[in-house]
Amino acid sequence: MIKHIVMFKLKEANSRSEYENALEAKERFNKVIENVKELKKGEVVINSSDAPESNYTIALLCDFENIDALNAYQVHPAHKEFGAFIAEIKTDRACIDYEY
Repeated sequence: MIKHIVMFKLKEANSRSEYENALEAKERFNKVIENVKELKKGEVVINSSDAPESNYTIALLCDFENIDALNAYQVHPAHKEFGAFIAEIKTDRACIDYEY
């Protein structure tokens, strides 16, 4: 199995606050989870409002059967659509992929 973890620092954009953009990103990524069969398990988490401002805003936690499934997810139209949205509202991104 492959665990794919991506974190984004979001900003105010598109007439929405950072938190509102996090909620919108969560809603949009839940559609990715529903539509990408290679994604075995997915979860979106939003940073606590009590946590330091230096923390990332959201994280995507994804499980794939293997690296080929992860690569198929990367080019899936639902993921590409989400990526276009997140590009408009992010200031930073960090990612790790590991086998478990």
